Amino acid sequence: MIEAAQFVEAARERGFDWYAGVPCSYLTPFINYVLQDSKLHYVSAANEGDAVAFIAGVTLGAQHGRRGVTMMQNSGLGNAVSPLTSLTWTFRLPQLLIVTWRGQPGVADEPQHQLMGPITPAMLDTMEIPWETFPTEPEAIGPALDRAIAHMDATGRPYALVMQKGSVAPYELKDSGRATKREERAARDVSRAVAADALPTRNEALQRVIAHTPVNSTVVLASTGFCGRELYAIDDRPNQLYMVGSMGCITPFALGLALTRPDLHVVALDGDGAALMRMGVFATLGAYGPSNLTHILLDNGAHDSTGGQSTVSPQVSFAGVAAACGYASAVEGDDVGLIDELFASPLLDGPRFVRVAIRRGTPDGLPRPTITPPDVKTRLMRHIATAGTNEGAR
Repeated sequence: MIEAAQFVEAARERGFDWYAGVPCSYLTPFINYVLQDSKLHYVSAANEGDAVAFIAGVTLGAQHGRRGVTMMQNSGLGNAVSPLTSLTWTFRLPQLLIVTWRGQPGVADEPQHQLMGPITPAMLDTMEIPWETFPTEPEAIGPALDRAIAHMDATGRPYALVMQKGSVAPYELKDSGRATKREERAARDVSRAVAADALPTRNEALQRVIAHTPVNSTVVLASTGFCGRELYAIDDRPNQLYMVGSMGCITPFALGLALTRPDLHVVALDGDGAALMRMGVFATLGAYGPSNLTHILLDNGAHDSTGGQSTVSPQVSFAGVAAACGYASAVEGDDVGLIDELFASPLLDGPRFVRVAIRRGTPDGLPRPTITPPDVKTRLMRHIATAGTNEGAR
């Protein structure tokens, strides 16, 4: 058994200062220790997949050798499969995973862990995530972290430490790190109830976004599907990234980047289907989102890239959700001019949100990006290494 401080301090020496995850009783000492240190950062995610995507965003924006850790119970691997297989693996965005081993064979545990325990190693192996058991002796901590870093640096992919019961001594929680409730702001709905064929197109909306996002001070992260493909077709700029897979992960990904790079204005382009898939992240953005994060949701009420099947977005006030979750401003409507108004408005004390209803349909022959995910990631990282100051993005 080790002390939480022994691992966290060894990790800090190696650049790990960002943590995110969902608690497990095995992780309690760990999380409690991180919460007490103002120089360490912990984000309490709504689910484990959001935590993985958030730390991927941290990795994207990391400077000076900084690194991130995602912590979860092994049951949460199910929630994390999508970003672990189509975000961190595909884009080569490494992170250290600490996964608890509930239901470990031979260790008595609750019935819900009866299946997950035995299959945890196989799940990690199947996702091509190398792993070893979490160190339980002080002298084993450094070598374990060094092996993880060596793999992460060589491959650009995650490495996991699987924590068995009783690996870390108790550490008392002195301050829960409870998020301060932000001032509530009412959502604003300025919909004109126009006919479906009179709604703006995705192309028109994306043209407005491009016009307001200077290359040297903003980053535009586009959700999976036609949103990213159409943005690429209009103008493939070095300050843009096109998500593939990882549906619903663009906003936690953007949050990680925005928090690590406050000098950049980060714009997350979302879709209604993706937002509905991971609506819990609205609360995370409302609690932790900084002023340099803007969330734009283009809502056509359909899964356009899979044949146009309807979503349930007509039942949802996305601006109402954003406002209730603590966004600094939240507006929705069917006028593409809302995007102009958003960027013309001053930055506030938290993230801004706008949902624009758009027309269904996509231009014929819409190309897929020819730049590969690792290459678009590398291009963006090189670009933001010399970019900065979000003043011009207002």
